Amino acid sequence: MTQLWRRPLHAGLEVLDGERPAAATLWGWRCFQVALLLLPASALLAGLLLFVALILGSRQPTAWRDDRVNWWLGGIGLWMVLGCLAASSGWLAWVGLGNWLPFFWAFWGFQPYLATPEARRRVALWLVAGTVPVLGTGFGQMVLGWSGPYELLGGAIVWWIRGGGNPPGRLSGLFDYANITAAWLALSWPLVLAAFLKHCRRWRSGPVALGLWGISFALVVTQVAEILATDSRNGWGALVLAVPIVLGPGRWIWLVPLLLLALLPVALATLPGVPAVIQAPLREIVPQSIWGRLNDFNSHGERPLALTRLSQWGTAVGLIGERPWLGWGAAAFSVIYPLRTGHWHGHPHNIALDLALSHGLPVAIGLVGLVLWLLIRGVRLGMASGALFERAWWAAALVLVVLHATDIPMYDSRLNIAGWILLAGLRCRR
Repeated sequence: MTQLWRRPLHAGLEVLDGERPAAATLWGWRCFQVALLLLPASALLAGLLLFVALILGSRQPTAWRDDRVNWWLGGIGLWMVLGCLAASSGWLAWVGLGNWLPFFWAFWGFQPYLATPEARRRVALWLVAGTVPVLGTGFGQMVLGWSGPYELLGGAIVWWIRGGGNPPGRLSGLFDYANITAAWLALSWPLVLAAFLKHCRRWRSGPVALGLWGISFALVVTQVAEILATDSRNGWGALVLAVPIVLGPGRWIWLVPLLLLALLPVALATLPGVPAVIQAPLREIVPQSIWGRLNDFNSHGERPLALTRLSQWGTAVGLIGERPWLGWGAAAFSVIYPLRTGHWHGHPHNIALDLALSHGLPVAIGLVGLVLWLLIRGVRLGMASGALFERAWWAAALVLVVLHATDIPMYDSRLNIAGWILLAGLRCRR
């Protein structure tokens, strides 16, 4: 009887043990992979496994002090702590450090698990597999009428699924809010596309390869449909942005003109100032759900100015000007914005403005500059034009960075974790 469960356990461990980087411990590598599979479904279970992986990953041969980027992050962390001493948001400023300081450590401690292209490819595939519950709950919510919350393992996994979506009519799945779901699907989209392209090359190799191709094709179709169903403009943009990067520069000569040609009717149907003789017939062709969403047609005349991005950004810039060096403290925007406008918002929907407002301009410049440097460095080292999954990894990081220009999905812990793993993978490219 004992042998019955030992055999599948042994087989599962053999699957997890493959392609382990030299610097990664065996159990750390196992915990890291399982955590990524569970990450979208349960931040708690994934977080516990990642903490174990982080402890083991911190025993790597390369010392923390040997990487200048760690010193850079250490200096930023000290500046954040200094700002908390004079923060107007009080204890919330200290709590807000939890969104940053642990991940400065994780940025270094996760690198042993991402040290090789093979390891990054495997991690990418685990993230693809972890996205399946997101797709499944989105389908169940919008088509089958599922409505939660659903709890598993005594509350260790809680899916706040709302029938009909949240906001109503917009797919949100297990993430509870459509924009967060769109951010996860946008982040994983380049990786899903890479998995499909990988199997496209091998589908004639036999029935197993054909089956994997069919699964990957179904994932691509479902992913695209559900990103569209989130009604997120950021998600729609990510669909287009990632495709040329993942397909590679060799296809740009025909792909980029084709994409621009396909987007031209949408742009002409959406942008103000286009002559009516051109725009009117195009609005009959392009669905109103697209051009109306892109120019806020559905909220025109109903949405107060204080609820728009421009108002939030303008208020944030003014607050930064009042306290440019140390900022107001984490979560201060959610306290001050209602006092000045009469409307509540949790953050200014731009990561650079949020960092500067909360922790000061030096922190914003330091962190945003580091992320941009990692992306540019990836281009210089050939990651953005290299092997298929290397391109997909770089594209996923770029997509997440672009999303933070008009939103801050990293305040969902699962997206924050995934984002720092992507950045750590960029740093591992040598």
